[in-house]
Amino acid sequence: MPADWKQSGLRWYWIVGLVLIADQLSKQWILANFKLNESLNLLPFFSLTYRQNTGAAFSFLHDAGGWQRWLFALVAVGFSVVLTVWLRRQHWTEKLNGVAFTLVIGGALGNLLDRLIHGFVVDFLHFYYQNYHYPAFNIADSAICVGAVLIIFEGFFAKKHKEDNANG
Repeated sequence: MPADWKQSGLRWYWIVGLVLIADQLSKQWILANFKLNESLNLLPFFSLTYRQNTGAAFSFLHDAGGWQRWLFALVAVGFSVVLTVWLRRQHWTEKLNGVAFTLVIGGALGNLLDRLIHGFVVDFLHFYYQNYHYPAFNIADSAICVGAVLIIFEGFFAKKHKEDNANG
């Protein structure tokens, strides 16, 4: 574990702030300018559509009666704490993990703020093709997904590349 936090993965924590700011500003803009379910078509396959999600990804458990709000809040805090501890234990030069972990933390905290402030998550990015509609999502969701993909990439490919270089 790095002795100084500046030498640890916490050096990447500024990304959490960027994700939070972008996420919350975009959601505030949607809340100020859209009515629930109002939509603004921007492209033939994309619109801004204001939705309220009381569930998790893809509205999982959205109709569970309210207890899910606190479960998802607890999960967000738990993941954020675990990833922060992992970041502290990593050297700052492990850039891919630093970026990945902070994207997930920023996204989790962005949606956590929504749950605590509004009781639901504000979703508005809406992709569709003809009659197929992908569930609306937000910047926090995007950060979580990109971070998760980077974590998987690091786990499967980057470590193998390091091993191949060490053995070669």
